[in-house]
Amino acid sequence: MGPLCLARAALAAAAKHSAARVLRVPPRVIVRRYSREGDDVVVVAAAAARFACYQLPHRTVLRVRGEDTRPFLQGIITNDVELLEEPGLAALYSHMLNVQGRTLYDVMLYSLKEAGGGQGVFLECDSTIKDSILKHLKIYKLRRKVTIDPCPELSVWAVLSKQKNAGQEASKPELSSPDQALVWDADPRTQEMGWRLVLESQVDPLDIIASCQKGDTAEYHRHRYSIGLPEGVRDLPPGVALPLESNLVYMQGISFSKGCYIGQELTARTHHTGVVRKRLMPVRLSAPVQDLEEGAALQTQSGKPAGKHRAAVGQLGLSLIRLAHAKETLTLKSSDDTTVALEASVPDWWPKDVKIE
Repeated sequence: MGPLCLARAALAAAAKHSAARVLRVPPRVIVRRYSREGDDVVVVAAAAARFACYQLPHRTVLRVRGEDTRPFLQGIITNDVELLEEPGLAALYSHMLNVQGRTLYDVMLYSLKEAGGGQGVFLECDSTIKDSILKHLKIYKLRRKVTIDPCPELSVWAVLSKQKNAGQEASKPELSSPDQALVWDADPRTQEMGWRLVLESQVDPLDIIASCQKGDTAEYHRHRYSIGLPEGVRDLPPGVALPLESNLVYMQGISFSKGCYIGQELTARTHHTGVVRKRLMPVRLSAPVQDLEEGAALQTQSGKPAGKHRAAVGQLGLSLIRLAHAKETLTLKSSDDTTVALEASVPDWWPKDVKIE
């Protein structure tokens, strides 16, 4: 074999050896290094993604701005919008109530940085009742200097930590391009819900969050139900759900020291009496139920009424349960007359002094 052939054979063997050292890893999380032998790039094992991001098509964003934004919202939400003035607090959870004190909409408010120092907020709400919220806001707008606009060009994401450290708060992931995030704040309801992210629809969160992978929205809902956190009209039926039974206090969603707002009287009276006999709790069903009427009745095994079922994904769900029966195995019937057993649990994020009979 001549010198030229030997050289070609050596190059082929080197290329084969280099190719054998390449490990296939998921895109966006690969790590590269240069080998000492030459300039060939060798891909090494990627670190496991630490975070998961979920697009939330069931949530949408409205932009509320103008010099009267905060006094306008103060009269129609349960929380104190003035808290957004405090340093380090840029997100707020709240409900809007009807005059009878029942929940109409659950919303999240985010500080909006306006050019020129103007006042405004992004208001996140259930996308299925966006038009109803717009109508509700415009009814109470009156002559206030406020503009309210839907933002179909924006998308809402939830970012959750994949590392479970009991009793420890996960560190907030850093953004490589913070200017692309219109909202990037901790979920104000509980640390177990991670962070909220609002982006222009064409922006991919994986391009700005390191060590992150996309997850299925159904997985996000399973997580919510596993910890007993309601969201949207399915879990909080408008005009039906009561804010204190829906654990609004536990989700930091109400102020008892601010001024008057729509629905305040019944809510404040119930709070000060300290009597809440039913609560929305996470439940595990003995089997998935496909055909279930809204508000299906729950019973104890002896036939006593024990509450109503709200919603579920697979075997995980939420039910409004009478606390007197919360420790019992309960049953419900589907529309095809199938009986399903369910058991409730007390979420870790609830106060430790909550008494379950």
